[in-house]
Amino acid sequence: MTVKHAIHGLYRDSLTLLTDLYELTMAYGYWKRGMAERQAVFHLNFRRKPFNGNFAVAAGLETVLDFLDSFHYASSDLMYLEQVKTDAGTPLFEKAFLDYLSTFSLNVSIDAVPEGTAVFPYEPILRVQGPILHAQLLESPMLNIINFQTLIATKAARICWAARPDPVVEFGMRRAQGIDGALSASRAAYLGGCAATSHVLAGKLFNIPVKGTHAHSWIMAFDEEEASFDAWAEVMPQNCIFLVDTYETLEGVKKAIQTAKRMRAKGSEMIGVRIDSGDLAHFSMEIRKLLDSEGFPEAKIMASNELDENIINDLKHQGANIAIWGVGTNLVTGKDQPALDGVYKLSAIQDEKGVWQDKVKISEQLVKVTNPGVLQVRRYYDERGNRADMIYDVRHPPKEGCRFIDPLDATRSHEAGHEAQYRDLLVPVMREGKRVYAAPSLDVIRARAQEELSQFHPATRRFLYPQPYFVGLEESLYTRKLDLIRELKTK
Repeated sequence: MTVKHAIHGLYRDSLTLLTDLYELTMAYGYWKRGMAERQAVFHLNFRRKPFNGNFAVAAGLETVLDFLDSFHYASSDLMYLEQVKTDAGTPLFEKAFLDYLSTFSLNVSIDAVPEGTAVFPYEPILRVQGPILHAQLLESPMLNIINFQTLIATKAARICWAARPDPVVEFGMRRAQGIDGALSASRAAYLGGCAATSHVLAGKLFNIPVKGTHAHSWIMAFDEEEASFDAWAEVMPQNCIFLVDTYETLEGVKKAIQTAKRMRAKGSEMIGVRIDSGDLAHFSMEIRKLLDSEGFPEAKIMASNELDENIINDLKHQGANIAIWGVGTNLVTGKDQPALDGVYKLSAIQDEKGVWQDKVKISEQLVKVTNPGVLQVRRYYDERGNRADMIYDVRHPPKEGCRFIDPLDATRSHEAGHEAQYRDLLVPVMREGKRVYAAPSLDVIRARAQEELSQFHPATRRFLYPQPYFVGLEESLYTRKLDLIRELKTK
């Protein structure tokens, strides 16, 4: 079962100030101008495909809901804000606004893509509707949580797909970006497909299986390598994976085998050996020969050492005899792309009379032009798997057989067949500030992520130069967006 409220179990103080100052100054502005209760809609999405791939794996929703469950301004928060000054030395916020925050109660409705769902650029992962002051305050913390966990879950999914059917153990805590970076990364890595983590606190908080061997320091603490293996076998007779490359790898394997024979005579079995350096393909093949010839065909070879999906893929093609993969730094930091470019943008707001007005941000960079409306994502599928995604406005439901258009290339479009099957991805998770979503366990989410990816064509999952998956705007939404852009450009 998923552990609830991990955030507030760790961080005793209020986390409501986990935000950028401009969120508070804008909230102050909305309050000051009498706009605080005006209804608005924001969407959180990303714009560029991570890791030069095709998809991302949505992650972080349960952490967001955990954060929002206790969203309030504590007295210590207000005391701090009272001390924040302008450049002129005057208080940045007037006391009446801080009094307003002291009784603040979140009143937004949120729809979100369930964790473990594959998502693509421009598709909303979260839709937030409510008073603009309330919705604005959620931008920075939600981006902080969703961006990082989605990035790491995506990296994990890629690594685990490359390693399949072998298990991947996440080894990255010591290289992660601080305490919360390590916890969030371990959670997201498991969600993305890892079988276990070496991170004990993450294991405790999120019910993730924990696995570990020993380090080179254990070997070096003894005068003889074989004596260190014998000692380890005495200490951990049911958990023996020997690290064999402290000195000379193949000699280390031979010594581990001798220890394993003594273990067998006492009624226990060596699980295997781990290599952490050198030519992993060559050593794994030579180690396999030694283990098999000495009567240990079931012993597993575990490998670590700056692995990622591309290296694992190459090692498998080279015939490496590796059965367990330990992946650390490249996984928990998203080393080749350390940030997802998630954004949170206003897409609709009511005017003074309560009439909805669609909003769009335009830019010289086409990738930065936003989509207007109150958006939902519809995923079309058939017996072969997922075929295409359509973004549409819930106020203008799509018709059967409708056409949808690539927002970056008007010459590319897709038509939904009259008999097409589909499902809408965004589901209600919060209504008027109250949670209405019972999150599944992390194990269920992890299984969903694996099932999700299996529903895409292999070429879509390819690591290098993947086949694009079609995502388009429903035709009437596409037309309204163009009309808004033309209107703004003529002002």
